[in-house]
Amino acid sequence: MQITTEGAVVRLHGDFDVRSTTEVRAAVYDHLGAHDHVVVDLTAVEVVDLTALKVLAVASRSADLEGRHLTLRGCGPAVRRLLHLSHLIRVVDLDRAAVPA
Repeated sequence: MQITTEGAVVRLHGDFDVRSTTEVRAAVYDHLGAHDHVVVDLTAVEVVDLTALKVLAVASRSADLEGRHLTLRGCGPAVRRLLHLSHLIRVVDLDRAAVPA
C-alpha cells in the first residue's frame, strides 16, 4: 500500500486490506485533524477487503460526529458492491462521479 496526499485528498495505491489498515487509518485521521472535508481516493486501489472498508466507515462516522466530512472517490464496481453487501454504504459518502471499469 502506498499513500500519497495532496491538500485534503488522501490517495491510496495498491492493495487495501487488513495489512495496511493501520497506516491508512493514521493518514486519514491526520488529514481529518487538519481539514474539514477529506477525500479518500480509491481509484488506484487494486484489492480491498471488508476490514479495510470498515476503517473508512468508522473514520467517516467519527468525522461526522466532529462536524467534519469524509468522501470516498474512485470506488470501482467491486468496492461499491462490497459496500452494499456489508451495508457500509449507509455510513460512507461516495463521490458519485463515474469510474472507468
